[in-house]
Amino acid sequence: MNLIIKKGRVIDPGSDVDDILDVIITDGNIAAIGYNISSEFNANKYEVIDATGKWVVPGLIDIHVHLREPGQEYKETISSGSKAAVAGGFTSIACMPNTDPVNDRAAVTEFILDKARECGICNVYPVGAVSKGLEGKTLAEVGELFEAGVVGVTDDGFPVRTSQLMRRILEYSKIFGFPVISHAEDLSLSKGGVMNEGAVSTKLGLKGIPKAAEEIAVFRDIALAELTGGKLHIAHVSTAGSVELIRRAKERGIPVTAETAPHYFTLTDDALSSYDTNFKMNPPLREKKDVEAIKEGLADGTIDAIATDHAPHNIIDKDVEFEYAANGIIGLESALPISLRLVWDGTLSPFEFIKKLTSNPAKILGISGGTIGVNKSADITVIDPDAEYTIDTESFYSKSRNCPFHGWKVKGKVWITIKEGQIVYRNGTVLSSR
Repeated sequence: MNLIIKKGRVIDPGSDVDDILDVIITDGNIAAIGYNISSEFNANKYEVIDATGKWVVPGLIDIHVHLREPGQEYKETISSGSKAAVAGGFTSIACMPNTDPVNDRAAVTEFILDKARECGICNVYPVGAVSKGLEGKTLAEVGELFEAGVVGVTDDGFPVRTSQLMRRILEYSKIFGFPVISHAEDLSLSKGGVMNEGAVSTKLGLKGIPKAAEEIAVFRDIALAELTGGKLHIAHVSTAGSVELIRRAKERGIPVTAETAPHYFTLTDDALSSYDTNFKMNPPLREKKDVEAIKEGLADGTIDAIATDHAPHNIIDKDVEFEYAANGIIGLESALPISLRLVWDGTLSPFEFIKKLTSNPAKILGISGGTIGVNKSADITVIDPDAEYTIDTESFYSKSRNCPFHGWKVKGKVWITIKEGQIVYRNGTVLSSR
């Protein structure tokens, strides 16, 4: 497919571009970018897309997604998750290893990659386990995983249990060049907790998880990154204390990056007053001062990326008593409009906002994409920043519906998603790239 995208606002932090430009796509690659250059190409050989008033940005990248396959296909599959991704503007996603079986061996990595190729509409990057079976006892076969195609390692869903194990995997990260993604949690402090420990948990009579459960683990992992020089990435940052720890580590030159998720800069633990299990997640929603600190961390660069932590659950996992409900929410199809609130309230400029979803995530994982450039693969997302609508989970491509933003009125919508020059999503409909 050959495309001409005319007169869109091209926002490409990876190339330091923010201007009204034409983008020419030929045979899956970007052939040219420039001012009013569409007339130089034979329109009969191209589909012309008038992007006036739209943002033309690199395909969005989500570095924290749970696809559930293999093992829990009733919640999500690689195919349904890929469709949800492109509907949300993401052309690349990194999937966590807490599948069944766990992605702690090459065979599972290869299975995921094969399934992604079959679907063909989204780049899927597997993340391998740190420990065998996510049990925190013995290192997985890291070299084998890396050769099979993982882009990082994590025991996400659990912390790396011991400091010695974390030290060893950080040392391996220097050898192989991949990030160690830290689910920062001290299980001895969080055990039995179902929400943030504070005034709201006391009022509701629910056992709380103190912020220190996250912050102690963040401190440990930063100290080990400083000791080893390994590449550390802190996942789903939720507290003001964690933001400050990461900020100080960066000031000291420690190789650490960080992500947060839209719910952590949008919602507080007050939302749990309804006992709605769609607000239950781990780490839990925190207090207003934590939300403000996370927004400040995004603004000053302490937090490098926005990731969804897309965690699909069937109704049987969520429609139970709060204490027994599964943790997690879906986010691929709501992340863009919810995150754009950071632009509308002045926290981030459009340029800095797009950077958190494109070039920064690509650098963290060391993957291609995250920028628009001549001769590069044409992974592009076209956004209508002025579109106003109401989030409706019944229209989602994900197999699950556990989203706390259902019914929210939002501004900013994915219009077109392009992967390798093929339109895979257009104005509400996922299209086959085959």
